[in-house]
Amino acid sequence: MTRRRWIADETNGNTAVIVGDHAVHLSRVLRAEIGQEFDIATGSSVRRGTITSVSDKRVEFALGEEQPITAAPDLTLALAIFKFDRMEWAIEKCTELGVTRIIPVVAHRTDSHLAAAAAKRRERWQRLALQASEQSRRAGPPEIAGPANLKELARMAGSRIVLAESENDTRLRDILAPRPSALTLSIGPEGGWTADELQWFRDSGWTTASLGDTILRAETAAIVATALALDALR
Repeated sequence: MTRRRWIADETNGNTAVIVGDHAVHLSRVLRAEIGQEFDIATGSSVRRGTITSVSDKRVEFALGEEQPITAAPDLTLALAIFKFDRMEWAIEKCTELGVTRIIPVVAHRTDSHLAAAAAKRRERWQRLALQASEQSRRAGPPEIAGPANLKELARMAGSRIVLAESENDTRLRDILAPRPSALTLSIGPEGGWTADELQWFRDSGWTTASLGDTILRAETAAIVATALALDALR
């Protein structure tokens, strides 16, 4: 039987701890008991963990042997900020798929009140990503960056692709070979990137691609693009 995986909040030698609200589900809902075993991701490895202490908001584990893990592809998702309920769904699903980091981007068509509130949502996004990482048995959660503007994406390393509804000739699936060592995908907001933003991407060395003839919601585009890219990177 596959053991459930938890991502440690603290590690010290052969001891790991999850604390606060992170521990509530294990201690109260799953009714954790001393002696139960789980896989514990420590940041550098995944090890078998045996519960040694349980309280409402703190669960401690003794760490045993390392478990085999597969190296994850290096995929960054630069995701223009859009309606938070739909954006959170995209963050959760792209985390489950295996994205390495997510950069929320303030685009021209990002609603001003969403842009202003984005920094305060980061903690919630990080919590959602942590939960999705444990559910999907990742070795660690993706990095959730603070909100960035378009020009801050100029320093992204590796291959860089911006998805655009106006692109008619190049499909994402056709430009993912040869396999890049690192890839950044940029997904626009509701309404898409403006012409000026797309020109900035081109001038900055990004490749423009599309996901096909249909117009997808931003969250759907993020998930489809992530799945295609990770399949090509593996």
